[in-house]
Amino acid sequence: MTVSAGADPAAPRKRSVMIAGHATSVSMEQAFWDLLATFAEARGVSLNALVTEIDRTRTANLSSAIRVWVLRECARLAGLEDGPAG
Repeated sequence: MTVSAGADPAAPRKRSVMIAGHATSVSMEQAFWDLLATFAEARGVSLNALVTEIDRTRTANLSSAIRVWVLRECARLAGLEDGPAG
């Protein structure tokens, strides 16, 4: 994960993203934005495309859905798809 230089990874940051041609504002901690951008790049898609994919399946508000998606992706990469044992 690359955290923006000098940025507090826990500090919320509001960004505008495009979903189905409409701009919407999402507020999340910088660490989540950084990871989301890393995952989008690894998939070869734009950040907006990845957020649109997450938006299609969400049941919670968008920022929560993105955070959960990022955590699940981290767990998958760590071999913890079903969460930590115990």
